[in-house]
Amino acid sequence: MKYITQIKLSNFKKFQDFRIDLNDGINVLIGDNEAGKSSLLTAVDLVLSGSKSKFENIGTESLLNVACVQSFMDGEKVIPNLPKMYVEVYLNEQENADLCGKGNSQKINCDGLRLVCEPSEDYHKEIAEILEHPECDFPFEYYSVKFVTFSGEAYTGYKKFLKHILIDGSQINNEYAAREYIRSMYSASTNSIEKHKFEYEYRSKKTAFKNEILEPVNRKLGSFQFAVKTSSKSNLESDLDLVEDGISIENKGKGRQCFIKTEFALRKNDAGVILDLLLLEEPENHLSHVNMKKLIQQLSSAHKNQILIATHSNMICTRLNLRNAVMLGATGSQPAFLKDLSTDTANFFMKAPDNCILEFILSKKVILVEGDAEFILIEALYKKITGGIAPEEDEIHIISIGGTSFKRYMELGKLLNIKTAAIRDNDKNHEQNCVENYKDEVTETIKVFADRDNKRSTFEICVYEDNRAVCDDLWAAGRRALTVQEYMLSNKADVAFTLLDKKANELVVPKYIEEAIQWIRA
Repeated sequence: MKYITQIKLSNFKKFQDFRIDLNDGINVLIGDNEAGKSSLLTAVDLVLSGSKSKFENIGTESLLNVACVQSFMDGEKVIPNLPKMYVEVYLNEQENADLCGKGNSQKINCDGLRLVCEPSEDYHKEIAEILEHPECDFPFEYYSVKFVTFSGEAYTGYKKFLKHILIDGSQINNEYAAREYIRSMYSASTNSIEKHKFEYEYRSKKTAFKNEILEPVNRKLGSFQFAVKTSSKSNLESDLDLVEDGISIENKGKGRQCFIKTEFALRKNDAGVILDLLLLEEPENHLSHVNMKKLIQQLSSAHKNQILIATHSNMICTRLNLRNAVMLGATGSQPAFLKDLSTDTANFFMKAPDNCILEFILSKKVILVEGDAEFILIEALYKKITGGIAPEEDEIHIISIGGTSFKRYMELGKLLNIKTAAIRDNDKNHEQNCVENYKDEVTETIKVFADRDNKRSTFEICVYEDNRAVCDDLWAAGRRALTVQEYMLSNKADVAFTLLDKKANELVVPKYIEEAIQWIRA
């Protein structure tokens, strides 16, 4: 089995100095927008492809880190100070002498591949002349890219050390992306001898078509003749299509295309696994809930494929095991791994109903509440305490979870250093339910808040006790079977919505909720 053990980036897009270790199975990249998930997949795809044309299509200006360019332009503009970019892919032992060496930034003897982009030595004179001008632009055009193994051997896309494919869910209906997918899968499904043979046979058949089928027409045309294109832009790979039940995948819906491409890429043939590595960019795009579950099942049962997924999906993140998740920070700093999460908690989220796990993981500060009523009213109560400031203005996220999930989220909060205020009912025993029950979870950044009076056992009771006049005004008239408090306990969500809609500005905030809000803001 061939797989990537580590990736190192220097001055590549948003990453100035970045390293990430991968396991040999599923790796789920999570992070906010602009965290670099797509950039990481692009980096791996470029190195493994060994394609200068693919690199040049994106462009040095788009790939070279903006901060390092600006630093050069602000400093002494001389050739030795020009920034260099590299991407290193470290591989497990491949038993291939061409791959093994110390030609990497860590100077360790191992197998691997390296992309290096730097100023071309052939143009040092021209670059120096450009840099002499005070108002010069950065000389992107004079950079060149090379692909070398850790042993120092140059390589190109014709030599596949690791068979891989990138499937981008956001580009699933793009014609170029479809052609690239088919070309890549054809390349992965055939060896070089087969490809040369098939290309020759295909070109021969085109020649035969011209000489035999078109001959009666051409005979009438004199010096002008019809022919069949045989250039590199019209060859076997460019003309190939992938069909399901006779229908081209390009004529399938976007969701079905994504599903087919992933399924086809993960299959194996008689010789074993076709692809070593599958790169998936937002595979959740265009998929229904049911097809999402089918896709996850496909990925879970992958046979010895390494998979690197960039996603915004709670379901993909949790169902593929949170211990496989890697969190990328918005600043391009080193990643945070969830592999230290307990197996019990990871299994809980795999089986639990759809949740807000990614919203929690990507937050700096979180208020956890345990019911719909609390969730409906908490923002209005927050604004009462803060003088109108909304939670999002303080970078605080509010999440409603089940009462049994508090410890699971608190374990994640401890692992990722997320400041977490858990607001819950005391259920008639504050000491046991809210103190003893969480003594192993509470830290300086994680705290539980509940009313200390056991008689004020639920949120609704606390709201009523602190807002009797308001609640009686809304629900006391004509009431016979239930008291106002009993009615509030029997209709929690509806009561909360009515309070929000009609009395939000008049509410007194229960003391324990006020304490939670003040603490999370500190």
